[in-house]
Amino acid sequence: MIRRRPVRQSWLVLGAGTLAVFGALGLARFGYSIVLPAMQTGLALDNTQAGMLATVNLAGYLLLSALGGALAARYGPRGVVTVGLAIAGAGMLLTGQSHGFLPAAAWRCLTGIGSGAANIAVMGMWATWFSARRRGLASGVAVTGSSFGLIMAGPLAPRIMAAYGADGWRVCWSVFGGTTLLIGVFAWLVIRNRPRNPVVDLSSPYAGDSRPTSRPSPLAWGRVYRSASVWHLGLVYVAFGFSYIIYMTFFVKHLVTTGGYSRAAAGGLFMTMGWASLLCGVLWGHVSDRIGRRATLIIVFLIHATAFALFALWPQPAGFTLSALLFGITAWSIPAIMAATCGDVLGPRLAPAALGFVTLFFGIGQALAPGVAGAIADAAGSFAPAFLLAAGVAAAGALGAAFLHPLVIAEEAGE
Repeated sequence: MIRRRPVRQSWLVLGAGTLAVFGALGLARFGYSIVLPAMQTGLALDNTQAGMLATVNLAGYLLLSALGGALAARYGPRGVVTVGLAIAGAGMLLTGQSHGFLPAAAWRCLTGIGSGAANIAVMGMWATWFSARRRGLASGVAVTGSSFGLIMAGPLAPRIMAAYGADGWRVCWSVFGGTTLLIGVFAWLVIRNRPRNPVVDLSSPYAGDSRPTSRPSPLAWGRVYRSASVWHLGLVYVAFGFSYIIYMTFFVKHLVTTGGYSRAAAGGLFMTMGWASLLCGVLWGHVSDRIGRRATLIIVFLIHATAFALFALWPQPAGFTLSALLFGITAWSIPAIMAATCGDVLGPRLAPAALGFVTLFFGIGQALAPGVAGAIADAAGSFAPAFLLAAGVAAAGALGAAFLHPLVIAEEAGE
């Protein structure tokens, strides 16, 4: 028997969480891809330095991923999300004022710190706000915030850069940062730490986990870090972090330098990928609710591997478009599935801490990949080998997911 809360409260909070993801990831992280060619010219950066700017941003994200989840579990997500968005917004504003590699790196790192706090706190909320049967769906809705980032930045940034010339990339960061600060205010007004009427699913082993509580006991915290299932999930998550960030960071750059695209045309394909990705989290989150997290992860990783390989091996408009569409229809599905899985494995109360812990692994992959890819591109004179590396790592992720034990996912058998 399930006691349901009023629908409006849950979905209003989900809407605010989706906007938070839009600011924390869609603008703060993926906005870098569309701004990169102009920013690289303006600051006279080589590909290795361009990759390092992405790396320090993701290192900042890594720094706050586990801590943000722990803080959200201890104090509630509302304050963590709001402060994280404020830091990310300020970091983007300051990035637009940079006049060299080192200050740009410092502000990109600060942006990553804010993004990590906000995103982990948001994605850990759904185990509290939604029952297990809707957890994948809710996570899938939230990650569409990243899609809206691509949809907005793809056409907007080239127009801003055309209008403002050499300083256009600076104006882009000001627009992205200001928008994120406004979202932070909205999140504070809408998000609550827990529902007025928490879900109690008496068929779940975590039926009592949604009750208001001050903090998990020390023994409960140990369940996160001692769980072999959580460690396995983290290792699988590394493959996604390493592979997709190479593709996203250098997507526009490869189109411009190898494909002969204009910035506007590259931004158009970037936007198309965003539209294709708009429902991917909802779709694959729901699929994972139906066929199990493990099977869904395998399918998605294999689609990613195909998309990355096509981007390297078929450098024609048809190949680029097919690659973008394949990635788009699966783009944010893995974070959605991971967020749902953490609730499945450890229950609602520890879900934010568990998600923060596995995101450490994800963040390590993200932080390493852009610098490595940039160095490969400088050495090879092309990004194609870096995209092939991403394809191989994604295939390895599918293999790792195949070895997830069926009992890892409590809902996989429909329990």
